[in-house]
Amino acid sequence: SGRRKNLDPEERKSMTAANILLAVTAVLTGLVAGLFYAWSVSITRGLARVADREYVSVMQATNRAIQNPLFFASFFGAQILLPVSSFFFYGTGGARFWLILASTVVYTAGVMGVTVFGNVPLNNRLDRFKLESSSPEEIAGARGGYENLWNNLNTVRTVSSILALVLIVLACLKAKGEA
Repeated sequence: SGRRKNLDPEERKSMTAANILLAVTAVLTGLVAGLFYAWSVSITRGLARVADREYVSVMQATNRAIQNPLFFASFFGAQILLPVSSFFFYGTGGARFWLILASTVVYTAGVMGVTVFGNVPLNNRLDRFKLESSSPEEIAGARGGYENLWNNLNTVRTVSSILALVLIVLACLKAKGEA
């Protein structure tokens, strides 16, 4: 911690701003992890108990409703701020940088990548499904081609977002003298 005492005022301001950035990044990552966790432990379990028509209807409505500014702010905000935080702590050479970088990689691959290349295409396909004009067999087929795969992908997002959160929180908890 003697290193901190030798920082000039500009360096102190910079480190304070970086720590605030890191805290905001952790909050956004936590919001996303909480969303996916809550979905995994409650919503998918409840939806598994409803009839095919209700399942498809609820998933279509939910996938439309989640596309809102509050969700986008946390989901994309974490994706933007994780690499920005990595950049701010790059030259420090400490464990904090490596934790932030690991969190960035996990979030980018396991949350963003899985969402963009897995869940979103499934959601878009389900959204195009014409529920009102479909037979019970067609509805069952739409659910069958969606539910298990979507849930498995969501499990990957849940685990990845929680791991990213743990890593970023560990970075936040590093002693101030440890960059």
